[in-house]
Amino acid sequence: MPCFCRDCLSPLPAESVRCPACGSPRLLRHAELDRLSVAHLDCDAFYAAVEKREDPSLRDRPLIVGGGHRGVVSTACYIARVRGVRSAMPMFKALQLCPDAVVRPPRMALYAEVSRAMQAMMLELTPLVEPLSLDEAFLDLSGTARLHRAPPALLLARLQRRIEVELGVTASVGLSHNKFLAKIASERDKPRGFAVIGREETDGFLAPQPVSIIWGVGQAGLRSLERDGIRTIADLRGRDRATLVRRFGSLGDRLWHLARGEDGRSVTPDRPLKSISHETTFDADIADVAVLGRHLWQLAEKVSARAKRLGLAGRVVTLKLKRADHSILTRRQTLDEPTAMADRMYRTALPLLQRDTGAGPFRLIGIGVATLSALGAESGDLLSPASERRLKAERAADSIRARFGEKAIILGRSLD
Repeated sequence: MPCFCRDCLSPLPAESVRCPACGSPRLLRHAELDRLSVAHLDCDAFYAAVEKREDPSLRDRPLIVGGGHRGVVSTACYIARVRGVRSAMPMFKALQLCPDAVVRPPRMALYAEVSRAMQAMMLELTPLVEPLSLDEAFLDLSGTARLHRAPPALLLARLQRRIEVELGVTASVGLSHNKFLAKIASERDKPRGFAVIGREETDGFLAPQPVSIIWGVGQAGLRSLERDGIRTIADLRGRDRATLVRRFGSLGDRLWHLARGEDGRSVTPDRPLKSISHETTFDADIADVAVLGRHLWQLAEKVSARAKRLGLAGRVVTLKLKRADHSILTRRQTLDEPTAMADRMYRTALPLLQRDTGAGPFRLIGIGVATLSALGAESGDLLSPASERRLKAERAADSIRARFGEKAIILGRSLD
């Protein structure tokens, strides 16, 4: 059975308890260690880890990265997690659980910089890297053993150590024979973990697991499955494929395959972007449509700027509103032609907002565009000469910003 030390990477006899070279008990052994090549790498409390790297005085203190009192937790370090703090938790609740926590606002530009360095390290091992977010990615290392003269498991352990030493953050790795199981494995041994799920053990491992372990099954889907008496993967396997498809549609077919550890998805480096959006959470609930409209415009400008930068336009404008009880309203409007213009996004979403203002007050507002295509020449509304003038004005403002910077020109509508 292959075995090596995860700290010094020395090959070891399978019966080893500690590494004789460095004394570490962190050994990795598995009968299929040399035959598995699909991995999921997930950083441990990434934003918080970067903040602690930047400020070593925070190393032994509970740290929360997130918004103000009415915001939510983006990431909590493991010290704060022991106190019950979790991602997406309202900030006031997190501070009730951990009142001595240090709170830092997110610094996305910094996190993106670390993410790019980490992805560059992955790409040195294989071109088949599929990023899922700034801090996690799938990798397919099939065929890399001959190139790097080491099996994928050892290459991944080297990568883990390199990320920790050079970037100052830690990551956990899951290794298996497909993406579904690799992602499950990466969660089994956090932080600084390395877990393996082989082909031979797939059935036995999955059977007792709750169906909530299946990636993409949300709370609504989970409640539907439980109403049908399906709580574990073994329960799911007991239902025939046709019944699941009739009950849950395409999701039922996916569930039937995943319950058997089957996942035919390949690691795809260039996943197409499906939507572009921005949202903001308020410090206090807002019912005033004029104030909400001003925030909507500011977010539309951000979506527009990103779409133009990426050379994309969207045919569907989406509006997202979150009430004080955290229930969410989502509204969509399909356009006659794709747009990347802030004015058109805003003027499409504003009537949707005005229609739902009575459902407020709201703690969050967001806007986005979907059904993306390549950015092309965009015409104004032929029935509204003012529309063409607004598009020309926005293009002129874009030219000024491109030459003199983002803050060179600001519309009055953007000002608080």
